[in-house]
Amino acid sequence: MRLSQFYLPTLKETPGEAQIASHRFMLRSGMIRQQAAGIYAWLPLGLRVLRKIEAIVREEQERAGAVELLMPTIQPASLWEESGRFDAYGPEMLRIKDRSGRDMLYGPTNEEMITEIVRASTKSYKQLPQLLYHIQWKFRDELRPRFGVMRGREFLMKDTYSFDASPEDARKSYLKMFAAYLRTFRRMGLETVPVKADPGPIGGDLTHEFVVLAENGESDVFLDRRLLGKGVPGADTDFSGDLEPMFKDWTSHYAATDEMHDEAAWAEVEEAEKLSLRGIEVGHIFYFGTKYSEPLRAKVQTAEGEEVAMEMGSYGIGVSRLLGALIEAHHDEHGPKWPVSVAPFHVGIVNLRPGDEGTDKLTAEVEAELTAAGVEVLTDDTKDRAGEKFARMDLCGLPHVLTIGPKGVAAGEIEWKRRDTGEKSALPQAEAAKTITREVQEALAALQR
Repeated sequence: MRLSQFYLPTLKETPGEAQIASHRFMLRSGMIRQQAAGIYAWLPLGLRVLRKIEAIVREEQERAGAVELLMPTIQPASLWEESGRFDAYGPEMLRIKDRSGRDMLYGPTNEEMITEIVRASTKSYKQLPQLLYHIQWKFRDELRPRFGVMRGREFLMKDTYSFDASPEDARKSYLKMFAAYLRTFRRMGLETVPVKADPGPIGGDLTHEFVVLAENGESDVFLDRRLLGKGVPGADTDFSGDLEPMFKDWTSHYAATDEMHDEAAWAEVEEAEKLSLRGIEVGHIFYFGTKYSEPLRAKVQTAEGEEVAMEMGSYGIGVSRLLGALIEAHHDEHGPKWPVSVAPFHVGIVNLRPGDEGTDKLTAEVEAELTAAGVEVLTDDTKDRAGEKFARMDLCGLPHVLTIGPKGVAAGEIEWKRRDTGEKSALPQAEAAKTITREVQEALAALQR
């Protein structure tokens, strides 16, 4: 992609409302633009990252056996009245009426709707288990939206819902999602910690938040340092097998948000292993039994002929919120440092002198070789000053930047800068594309293992 053909409205100054790094850099790099409080348009650069995150989420959900569907954003209030949550949910729910005067709502979550869908066609235990998911925009009318996409009113969520015939089978579904979440976040270059969490309005006795540790986190997190760096389930994980050992290994050490912090249990952690940090929630999983299936009459017949309410769980990932969390975890004073799996482009090429025959020719050759190898390229072919070009590449956060100028062409070299370390080196022109391709492929493979 040539920058002269790409829509990238960068800002030199930081807007006054941007208080944290992710909000500042997403606005300045032209990833998003605010349309109303807590509501953003996703511009091309930001949308590319959003789609990369969606793809990883989909792959790991399907690896765990979940099947995708898509539910509407607007829901009938009657379903929520059946479950008893229409009045209980609070002012965060946007309530509306259609032209016929029927009560409707802009869905903040989908437990009621998915239960109605499954109850309509599931009558026997033989049709279970079911794991269904969708990725859909949601709306919650936050009183004080802030921090950009980290706490917006409109946001993109992945929701999975499990339906089982017994508590034992429901626990197996829960553990599948627990393992899938660990893999999902690691593939994005994020280290997350599952912590004991408050179920909130969703409900349930078994629930975990997955938090990214970051200076600008929204919650206090108390954890045993032995959880850091712990290995996650691999690509060869058998999701139909016994996942209890993995779950016990992760949950045998203390980890809780401030809402669920237990001073007595905390006191039992060895002093040298205690860590008190800030965290950003990026995922939340719940097993809530028959909380929704009972009032919504979602029942199946057992092998013994008994009619029982289905056991349910729900599992959410804040897809749009993850962009903010990724930047908070990976940035410096110049901009984001995107992990290669979610970067909008893998490499940027800076042509220092567009119109010069030598630099144009070499730029086109390297760009073509990288593209043919499956490497995503953003080429700065503008006539801006060199300093502006370099600052813009830093602000975009691309993992690799190749600089091509007349001196390098004459010397047979291309300058290579790694965004994560800032390290610069000279590459022979004939080897540049091969070197970058290898670096990108190896980084992607390491994150997928």
